[in-house]
Amino acid sequence: MGKLYCIGEALIDFIALQKGTELKNVPSFEKAPGGAPANVAAAVAKLGGTSSLITKLGNDAFGDFLLDVLKDSKVGTDKILRTSEAKTALAFVSVKEDGERDFSFYRNPSADLLLTEQEIQDEWFSEGDILHFCSVDLVESPMKYAHRKAIDAVKKRGGLISFDPNIRLSLWNDAAACRRTVHSFLPLAHLVKVSDEELEFITGIPNEKEAIDSLFKGDVQAVVYTKGSKGAELYTKAGCYQSPGYSVKVADTKGAGDAFIGAFLYKLIENGVTSDLVPFLSIHHKDILEFANASGALTASIQGAIPALPDKSQIQQFLRTK
Repeated sequence: MGKLYCIGEALIDFIALQKGTELKNVPSFEKAPGGAPANVAAAVAKLGGTSSLITKLGNDAFGDFLLDVLKDSKVGTDKILRTSEAKTALAFVSVKEDGERDFSFYRNPSADLLLTEQEIQDEWFSEGDILHFCSVDLVESPMKYAHRKAIDAVKKRGGLISFDPNIRLSLWNDAAACRRTVHSFLPLAHLVKVSDEELEFITGIPNEKEAIDSLFKGDVQAVVYTKGSKGAELYTKAGCYQSPGYSVKVADTKGAGDAFIGAFLYKLIENGVTSDLVPFLSIHHKDILEFANASGALTASIQGAIPALPDKSQIQQFLRTK
């Protein structure tokens, strides 16, 4: 089996203990590990795959905490560097009554943004590996160029590149800069995951089908379009495949999208898929989408992100009841 590498942020989420309250009025918070790349790495490890996180943490108590959580989650931490030049990133999160979130980030810069391209080593990667990344750490910083170095290194080895834009506009100086950056990295990916909340913003196209078609640029072979409880659709140049979602009582949507793509990528790793995605997905799309939808639904039904991630037996049991 290949290995999943996730590059990007690991941070501390301070989650409001009171739902339906604006951040300015929240009296108390609970500390939790966060960061989409960290969540995806943990999701794959929880399912039995091998994963590693590439990032930088501060030499502080929050960095120590995240390192402990990742180790406990069986995520490889040997590619995590430490620095005293900046602190570990923090995010304050208010969860509204519908389970959706309101963010306020503290990083100016944070330690993760200081990872440099010189610190990425080509020999880390092998054929059959997958590199997954998001857009949060693509703001102008050394980390942006570390992403490009890692992408190039994985491609040289014949690996697969996965991109989940995971838009967080509050982290950008302006929306246009975010959109331009996403568009510059999109063609570098073989697999793109985009949510129904992000599609029009990224593409600027109101028509859903036209918007999805526009994402097939450069190396993109497959687009996974997620719609929350309504399920997901998988688009390749060979066809479109739909999978209905699962209705659960939502406790917290934080991490559900990461659990989905983590389960999707785990299935690719489990089957030894390389960058030639289309033939495999045309055969196994049903199993992969059902597995990923179940993972996302189970995570949404429990408070938290990493602590809520299901293992393979929980997903299989859940699917047997549907």
